[in-house]
Amino acid sequence: MLLVIDIGNSNIVMGTYSGKNLMKHWRISTDTQKTGDEYGMLINDLFRYQGVKISDVKDIIISSVVPPLIVPLTKMCERYFKVRPLIVGPGIKTGIKINYENLRAIGADRIVNAIGAFEQYGGPLIVIDIGTATTFDVVSDTGDFLGGVIAPGIVASAESLFSSTAKLPRIELIPPKNVIGHNTTACMQSGIIYGYVGQIDTIVEKIRAEMGAAWQAKVIATGGLAKMIHKESKTIDKIDHFLTLTGLRVLHERNSQ
Repeated sequence: MLLVIDIGNSNIVMGTYSGKNLMKHWRISTDTQKTGDEYGMLINDLFRYQGVKISDVKDIIISSVVPPLIVPLTKMCERYFKVRPLIVGPGIKTGIKINYENLRAIGADRIVNAIGAFEQYGGPLIVIDIGTATTFDVVSDTGDFLGGVIAPGIVASAESLFSSTAKLPRIELIPPKNVIGHNTTACMQSGIIYGYVGQIDTIVEKIRAEMGAAWQAKVIATGGLAKMIHKESKTIDKIDHFLTLTGLRVLHERNSQ
């Protein structure tokens, strides 16, 4: 059994694979204050609840955009699973060309998402990860990474509005019934959500225009808020919540041959 772990700024997403089949998956909060032992006990409890045996895990791959957690999670894998994990980073075999000036500066999750999306849907693609930050990654018809866009995430934008103003409240991010709000909460929900949808659709349209009229790419979105944005967006074709897990599985396969 393969355990894949994606460490994001807000959440850690994990899944177990038997061959190409995703058997179980979990999402927990990212906490840089937790030790490897604390994560080990938490994962052990999750496994036990789902009827998964730690001893069945023979391989582990980790992707992280939170550098302080790589060492604790590596030690956790070695102590609790008796497995030294494969870490996504410089030196790993991706199987694709990456058009980026500084390969060490690119987030591991962006490469993993590109690989996972191409595995599932072919190319060309625009892959949107709606998380703490929102990334747009452009994938060629042969699966190569062509570059992309990074924008502030919707939650970060909402928190900035709350923390930077004296009278605006912290709100729940749900679409209001009408664009024109008649109370402060509805006004904020409309501005944040529809403004964010507009940002996504505009960036997608500009990418398509830059690539040329003959470039017909699918738009695949992932991330915790992707479903809500998809309902309002005119450019997102499909939601795939397990895109990163798929990419990690494929990367592990490419580095096990």
